[in-house]
Amino acid sequence: MSDMNELVQRYLAAWNETDAAARQAVLAEVLVEDATYTDPLVSVQGRDGLDATIAAVQGQFGGLVFSLGGAVDAHHDTARFTWHLGPAGGEPVVIGFDVVVIGADGRIRQVLGFLDKVPAGI
Repeated sequence: MSDMNELVQRYLAAWNETDAAARQAVLAEVLVEDATYTDPLVSVQGRDGLDATIAAVQGQFGGLVFSLGGAVDAHHDTARFTWHLGPAGGEPVVIGFDVVVIGADGRIRQVLGFLDKVPAGI
């Protein structure tokens, strides 16, 4: 995937995919096998670890969807973007900011996530 915006959109699509097999296929498309994902709540390595994290988030926030919160800003092999989690077309419940590092094959090898707006109790 040569377009960084498209890569980020596909990555967010994985977070919205509720069918486990389809989600794993998207993760294989956008992440290297041993990719790392770290945010304030979890740190995992590998596509399976991220898949389990996504499934847990979907269980906690069922019915909400991830969307891009603005433009993807990228240079060299790094991109940053804001994302929203909320009802489709509605006010976001959670807002975050991710930095992704891209490997030589054009897939994501590292995600560093930050949470800017989080509901109480999380």
